[in-house]
Amino acid sequence: MSDSPRKPWHTTPPLTDRMPGGIPYIVGNEAAERFSYYGMRAILYLFMTEHLLDAAGKPAHFDATTATEWQHWFGFGVYFLPMAGAILADWLWGKYRTILWLSLMYCLGHAVLALVDLPHLTGIAPKSLLALALVFLSIGAGGIKPCVSAHVGDQFGKLNQHLLPRVYQWFYFAINVGAAASMILTPRLMDAYGPPVAFGVPGVLMAVATVVFWLGRYKFVHVPPTGNRIFSEIVSPAGLRAMANLLPLYMFVILFFAMFEQTQSTWIEQAKSMDRVIHLPVVGEFEFNPAEIQAINSIFVLMLIPLFATVIYPFWGRFTEVTPLKKVGVGLFVTAGSFVVCALVQERIDPWTAPRQAVDFGLSQLPVTAAGLGDELVIANDAPSIWWQVLAYLILTAGEVLVSITVLEFSYTQAPKTLKSFIMGLFLFAIALGNLLIAKVAGMIEDLEQRGVALLSGANYYWTFTVAMLIAAVVFVAWSQFYRGATYIQGVEDPGVEVEAAAEGTATN
Repeated sequence: MSDSPRKPWHTTPPLTDRMPGGIPYIVGNEAAERFSYYGMRAILYLFMTEHLLDAAGKPAHFDATTATEWQHWFGFGVYFLPMAGAILADWLWGKYRTILWLSLMYCLGHAVLALVDLPHLTGIAPKSLLALALVFLSIGAGGIKPCVSAHVGDQFGKLNQHLLPRVYQWFYFAINVGAAASMILTPRLMDAYGPPVAFGVPGVLMAVATVVFWLGRYKFVHVPPTGNRIFSEIVSPAGLRAMANLLPLYMFVILFFAMFEQTQSTWIEQAKSMDRVIHLPVVGEFEFNPAEIQAINSIFVLMLIPLFATVIYPFWGRFTEVTPLKKVGVGLFVTAGSFVVCALVQERIDPWTAPRQAVDFGLSQLPVTAAGLGDELVIANDAPSIWWQVLAYLILTAGEVLVSITVLEFSYTQAPKTLKSFIMGLFLFAIALGNLLIAKVAGMIEDLEQRGVALLSGANYYWTFTVAMLIAAVVFVAWSQFYRGATYIQGVEDPGVEVEAAAEGTATN
């Protein structure tokens, strides 16, 4: 697949008030890529706890704590490496080539992951192959992340910059269409056909995503790399000012992402202990797979984005100016509410859990499930309904729309033109630190439990995060009153326009 130009690239946005021609290719690529990523990620935790084998092909499942650590160390890699991708893009390759070439590494990671549970074919211990696959996936998925977001913004100039918020909403919409479809399909594929097929399908979609992106090469605006100039730009007054403005914001959202990312680990583990059978009109009785429930988040995103855009934000705007930092502040408080629901659910689960060895197997005729936390069993008739976790997802998704979408767009507008990918990398590094926090907490909990200390076990775990988020939200509101920044849009050369845009509320609370 060659990316060398047969005709000149567009290096600056055309003077038009219309939607850029490359946007459909970017959105199509993002939908397929997100299908591949979220499909793989949705089943990774269940794979490690229920399907992982050893070199002899015998079960070698991780316990819940080890799987949580691996899941979030992988998340750390995915969101740590965007900084490297951003520097490569802005320094040497440009965003287009960085996305294209690292997407090939991404495809390789998917291929290796599909082979993990086939030691009789590979001759490699599954745990070692799993680690290798996650490294490849971290490089591919992580490296392209800041470039894709910044590449969207690069397509817009002075005359059509007003369309940028709408496109970022559709960009996020595409992410969640792909995510919802994959998180419903891949757990079912793993149940029906096993891990090789379940991991293989997302790999095929990643290959499709790469081809779609390549097809749009002559439609895109290709902002050239700056070469060594990027390093002087980072330490320039504008670069230092942007980082000084945004780094405190990112420190606050670390905790948001530490909570949000747990939908792929601790929330799945909690779902194992819940009554996952629901009754729907027409459909009748339906039982959620513990990993499948993650799709609720993406479905709610698809519902809430238009609701916020057409109803909530206009209604809010009748009483006060709706600015990015106000959205984030409200979103942090909302996010705390989702963990309140999880804590209350866990309080109901905790009293009905008992060590596996304490169960009287002579009572095996009683309705008992083996879907508990770790080595625990839960009485099915007393398990809380999965509808409570659906409520938690609804609240968390509202927080996501207020925080994640807003910070994504805000980061792009606050980044100097030559540092768009670099600033996006900084934003994604906050997500990496959120995953690192959870991995470290999981390890700390394991150490404490081995010493007989259950300080952060059960419901206390969720209550601790709730209190931490409420404290962070209060401090954020105070900090946001002092934020001052400037807005930078590709194709706008007059610094006065940037300052004026900031003064109008785009870059202030």
